[in-house]
Formats: sequence, structure tokens, C-alpha cells
Amino acid sequence: MNHPRLATTPAELSKAITELLEATGKDRPALGLVPTMGALHQGHAALAQAARADNDVVVASIFVNPLQFDDPDDLARYPRTLEADLALLGEAGVDIVFAPAEETMYPGGAPLVRVSSGDLGNRFEGAFRPGHFDGVLTVVAKLLHCAQPAVPAEYRAYFGQKDAQQVALIRRMVADLNFPVQVFPVPIVRAEDGLAESSRNVFLGPEQRKDALVLSQALFQLQERAAAGRPLDLPAAVELITSRGGVELDYFEVVDPLTLAALPAGPLDTLSGPALALVAARVGSIRLIDNAELSG
Repeated sequence: MNHPRLATTPAELSKAITELLEATGKDRPALGLVPTMGALHQGHAALAQAARADNDVVVASIFVNPLQFDDPDDLARYPRTLEADLALLGEAGVDIVFAPAEETMYPGGAPLVRVSSGDLGNRFEGAFRPGHFDGVLTVVAKLLHCAQPAVPAEYRAYFGQKDAQQVALIRRMVADLNFPVQVFPVPIVRAEDGLAESSRNVFLGPEQRKDALVLSQALFQLQERAAAGRPLDLPAAVELITSRGGVELDYFEVVDPLTLAALPAGPLDTLSGPALALVAARVGSIRLIDNAELSG
């Protein structure tokens, strides 16, 4: 098993990246970055493995970002499992783990200047968690800067498609603010029962987990209909979810996969191009999100 090199400051990270990139002996090696908040699962392993397959050097970050929590209790109970995370990342072939303290990332407290997620960040998850995506983009911007190679190199960052709105926002930030990095989304990893892997799944009891399966079941129903060229029948998918007494639906929408803009009413019957189904719901006190690509 690979034992990742641990860095806790931007200076340590930059030094480690430079040494490993120069050690490749290539004129222009490739660096892959996998930002995480820890409490890692097989979805994160898939991100690290994708980065490992594409790059000469792989960095993963572990930082529980307080800016993206609107509930202090939610922040406090977020799992911190550094030793287990290091083992998982080592198995996946990560070379360097950047695990800074909060005061290292935000010296002097919460930043006075943040990245705005704009209108796109106020929809869907942003409507239920005001300011969440401003916090996400702010920390991702800082992580992208911290890991940016100081020597000539290809630079790539990897994010899970389960957080589809986050991926869309990061792509826009990178494009709009001219970050010298390529963004690669990695497909959702699901458990055998179909539930999308999430750090929050550990909080689900056995019955709650059974209830949560209705989210992926509804998404799969839409995928099957779209693939067969049949009407999506979104109301039927919504009814499937709301029929479970333990599930409280926040939203279920079909949108453009790049902009997350709502599709016109007509294409919801038979799709004329790619689309993305987004769902969010509470199972007990645990809020879960999921999505699925649709193609006719």
C-alpha cells in the first residue's frame, strides 16, 4: 500500500508537489487534485483512482470547510476520520495528502472576501442552504491555488458527479475566473442496493436506509423511460418518493446538464437531448441528494 506524504501548510504542499513532479523527469508532467472533506468512502476512492489513472502525481485534500455549513451542529457532528482516510487514499494511490487546520486555511477567522456563486448557486441546494455554495467555491478556489504546480505541468481537479450542482458551479468558476486547471467529473458510485455513496449515509438506521432507496429507484425509473423514448412522467416519480412515509421531498427536477436551467415543458415528455434529473429529500433528519443523467 502507498503511504501518502502528509502536508499541513501550503508551503509544505508546494514543496512536496514540486519534488514529486521534478522526480518524474518529464518536461510537462501531470498533477491531479482531489478535494475532499474527509469521512471518505468508495465514492472518494473512485475520484482518487481516476486521478491516479490520468496523472503522474496525485494530491488529495482533507478539510472540513466551516463556510459551507449553515448549521453549527451539522458541522460539529461531521465525521473526522483522518487515519482511516489516509489508509483509503493510500490504497487508491494518492501521493500527497493536504490536511490543513482551520486557522491555516482561514487565518484571522472567516474570510471577508468570498467567491460568489451567483444565481446558479441560489437554486436547488442553494435555496435550501443559503450561502452554501459561496463557501464551497471559496474553499475550492483556495485549494486550487494551494496545489497549483510551481513548475510546468498539466493541472487537473476531480469532483464527484453526485454533487452535480457543485460540479456545474466549479466549472463556471474555473472558466469565468481563468483558473489554469481542467475539471473532471467522476460518475456516482452506488452501493449494491443503489444508494449513492455519501458521508451522511452512516447516520441512516436500517429502516431509514430502506426508505432512502426510493430516491435512486425514482431516478432509475426516469432513466429507463428516457432510454426507451417514453414520456418521463415526472409526477409518477415524485409520487413514488412521497409514498414513503419516512421521506420528505425537497425537490425533484429535470434540467439542462450544463447550466442546470429548467427545461421547457415540452421536452419533459420525450427528451430531444441530454438532461439531468436532480433530487433532494430528508430521510428522518438526514438530508440526501442524488441525480441521474437522462438521454433519449
